[in-house]
Amino acid sequence: MARVKDQAARRAEIVDAAKRAIAARGLTGLRLKDVAAECELTAGAVAYYYPDLTQLVREVHLDEVDRFYWDRRRAIEAVDDPRVKLSRTVASGVPSSARDVDFQVLNELHVHAYRDEVHARLMADLFDREVSLYESVLMDGVAAGVFALKAPAGMIARNLVALEDAYGLHVLGGSRVGGAEVRDMILAHAAVMVGCDLG
Repeated sequence: MARVKDQAARRAEIVDAAKRAIAARGLTGLRLKDVAAECELTAGAVAYYYPDLTQLVREVHLDEVDRFYWDRRRAIEAVDDPRVKLSRTVASGVPSSARDVDFQVLNELHVHAYRDEVHARLMADLFDREVSLYESVLMDGVAAGVFALKAPAGMIARNLVALEDAYGLHVLGGSRVGGAEVRDMILAHAAVMVGCDLG
């Protein structure tokens, strides 16, 4: 049983190393030896667990999508005030800087979705889950009598996710807009759409 645990831990270590390698080098031209260098293993040791780089990249994507979504959910779990809940949801969907590894990896994989059905499905799943998260926050606010939505919840939710994605590219691309400013802009839009100051 210990060996199974050791193998699971080693696989998780390799997936994390692959994330760092993707963030540092991008997906184009990524090699097993790049991943190996990040976790201080030989390329042969990485290949033992992931003989196919494509499978490793898919595992990275699956892990990143799942972790990203659940991190966003956990950020609002104990929050009762719908305004704070909405503000935290926005904040969790925007990179803090151009060096935010999780967002770098997700954006690299998003581009890869054009060429790979598995990646496309994972990106579509993430979008749907994020929209659902926003919808639940919006409807909680309506139920509490705090939000007066100016459009259907699904439409507002999709637009908020799209704003996160679009502005996030600018933050990661090193443009003059930073993460804090992006959060403020999205929150300003959200405030209009929910008819409530989000402070």
